[in-house]
Amino acid sequence: MTTATGVGSLPGTTDAAYAEAVRLVLDGLPDLPHVPELPGRGVTAAMTGRALAVTAGLAADLQPAGWRLTDASGVDHRRARSLLAQDLDAVEELAQGYEGTFKTQVAGPWTLAATVEKPRGDKVLSDHGARRDLAQALAEGVTVHLADLRRRIVGVDRWIVQVDEPALAAVAHAQVPTASGFGRHRRVDPPELSAHLEWVVEAVAAAGAEAWVHSCAPQTPWSLVAGTGVSGLSADLDMLGPADLDTFAEALDAGRTAALGVVPSTDVAAAPSDARIVERVQRWLDMLGLDPETAGERLVVTPTCGLAGATPAWAARAVRLSATVARNL
Repeated sequence: MTTATGVGSLPGTTDAAYAEAVRLVLDGLPDLPHVPELPGRGVTAAMTGRALAVTAGLAADLQPAGWRLTDASGVDHRRARSLLAQDLDAVEELAQGYEGTFKTQVAGPWTLAATVEKPRGDKVLSDHGARRDLAQALAEGVTVHLADLRRRIVGVDRWIVQVDEPALAAVAHAQVPTASGFGRHRRVDPPELSAHLEWVVEAVAAAGAEAWVHSCAPQTPWSLVAGTGVSGLSADLDMLGPADLDTFAEALDAGRTAALGVVPSTDVAAAPSDARIVERVQRWLDMLGLDPETAGERLVVTPTCGLAGATPAWAARAVRLSATVARNL
């Protein structure tokens, strides 16, 4: 059976909005709800701050240029951890009695390396040892995070960790700006790109969960991602090139999950109908020579990217449209 889920982020700027977001994913995505993220509440709730709240053994603080690793956690790092715990309290309370599959999200090692600075400035990406330490700390932290989630939502028998890597393409193609803004960091070789992702994927698997990698950026090296042993690939279908389509088809053939972003993630003047989206996915399967009945069991329908930039009305509609498309498929 084809299922539907969200990418992670939703609109909202208050604690009350967070509770509403939890209710939306529980009611609108009953087969695969997820831990919502509301980056509109500020940097401590956004992708990097959220991941640093999960990362184990490293301290950080918020500087004018963004997040920076430090010797001791600053007030903003402590706030990020406190906010995450508060959000998980809300998920725990509202998901009482839930049974089935649940998904959580965390920024991946390369997105963190491209957005977090070293103690003396410039991105972690610029230092081989620093980016290795950050990736390993993330892998350790994800294990602890999963254990916490299992204690909170006891009815979940299948956990999925979505590793968000929107900056992976920029890292792979030497497109991450240096601190001055006048240059670009050197590209990271594929073996190292793969190894850091593998540490996180292996930690998730060792904790008894499934790792998916998500990116809605163009030029993401999906064949490299698939080689890390991930259980699922998640992308905006419009961002996939011919070679990427083959990678997704091979993943489905191998029994992995393919999460396709096919529902608009921001408000549109003329929203596509569920029938039109279903037809598009069916044409895609036919083009790749995949049996809809067999492949459909491993397909997941999602919005094209996070819904943080949508209005609350469209976010709710996109969630329900995703679920309708999945049912019709």
